[in-house]
Amino acid sequence: MNDGARAIDLREVTKVYSTGALEVPALRGVSFTVDAGEYVAVMGPSGSGKSTLMNLIGCLDRATSGTYLLDGVDVSSLDDNELAQIRLQKLGFVFQGFNLLGRTDALRNVALPLFYAGIGGRERAEAARERLSDVGLADRARHKPSELSGGEQQRVAIARALVNDPAVLLADEPTGNLDSQTSEDIMQLFGSLNAAGRTIIMVTHDETVAAHANRVIRLHDGLVVADATMPERRHSG
Repeated sequence: MNDGARAIDLREVTKVYSTGALEVPALRGVSFTVDAGEYVAVMGPSGSGKSTLMNLIGCLDRATSGTYLLDGVDVSSLDDNELAQIRLQKLGFVFQGFNLLGRTDALRNVALPLFYAGIGGRERAEAARERLSDVGLADRARHKPSELSGGEQQRVAIARALVNDPAVLLADEPTGNLDSQTSEDIMQLFGSLNAAGRTIIMVTHDETVAAHANRVIRLHDGLVVADATMPERRHSG
């Protein structure tokens, strides 16, 4: 990780979707930075640009204009192969739907990014076991997703997101499929990861979830309309 530096640097980023003659601006000049070690929640109503912004930060889509630096790398001019490589090296993704392989046990699900990165089997397994231990699931390594609770599945997904030691952990509605107590447990885990130095950017519609972050960026109609540091963290770390 690039400690003590900017993890994310967006400068006048726009995204316009073209459908025939119709142009729909999803982002209209978004600028902000996220330092390494910050914990940021991104909020906004449906259609505000949250998903578009996360796709751009996650190198899953390209900006129409503007500049985006990820961990010091200007991704604006990278080709598709280079974007795929930087996703593997610098980003970890946690999704609302977990996105685990159903026929594969927790250990292999966690190790999957390292397989794509060309890491050897023994090293993959060792790293995956460490990450499962980090999220409190060392004893569930050989369980398949169907044998795990929703909260356990999300912990496996978080372990997978961390296995490549990413510069930034991106979470898209990470508690959306979980009950309130399990959601709180997952947010405590995010808090602990952040306290250990992880940079986290999380999209959520839930004010209670957002309150766990130390900064909240609010979008409306493709623009940043608020960017506030939270006075106090609610997790116990």
